[in-house]
Amino acid sequence: MKATATLWPAIGVAFGWLHQTAHVLGVEVTSGAAIRKKLGGLLGAMPRHRRSAGALKDAVHHFVKVTRSYGPGLFACYDVAGLPRTNNDLEQLFGAHRYHERRASGRKGGSPGTVLRGSVRVVAALATRTGEVTASDLAGADRDQWKRARAELEVRRQRRVERRRFRRNPEEYLKALENKLILSSLPA
Repeated sequence: MKATATLWPAIGVAFGWLHQTAHVLGVEVTSGAAIRKKLGGLLGAMPRHRRSAGALKDAVHHFVKVTRSYGPGLFACYDVAGLPRTNNDLEQLFGAHRYHERRASGRKGGSPGTVLRGSVRVVAALATRTGEVTASDLAGADRDQWKRARAELEVRRQRRVERRRFRRNPEEYLKALENKLILSSLPA
């Protein structure tokens, strides 16, 4: 204990800051903006007083830098009901989705459709898992946003079809492309 006695005050300071950070992020009922403001104040004070962390001042600097880099996505869980706070919670949801998808399809591995349509499949699966979706919920959806999502999915599907056609028969695929190019360059 005597050999490490000089390190304890610095550890106490650094642990205090970590404990304060955990307390700020652990609040249940506050909005994301309020938590961002509180954490911003704490992260602003840490560099000014990091000398009091002694040998851990570089670790404090790193902690502040990394925490600030997470800032843009760190507070969404406080504003969006049901959004998991940690990546571990989110990974558990994705893992459960993969598990149910494999059970439903009979596949050992993941479904290729999840890669193609995962942006809407996973959201739909999570929405139905959290509660019953009614016709009135669907009627209130933004139709233009739905059309944009469908168009994006169709573009992705079409690219996948083109890649598959090329892999199956490259010569025929390239010949069809040449014919399209020739037809498009001919005068009408």
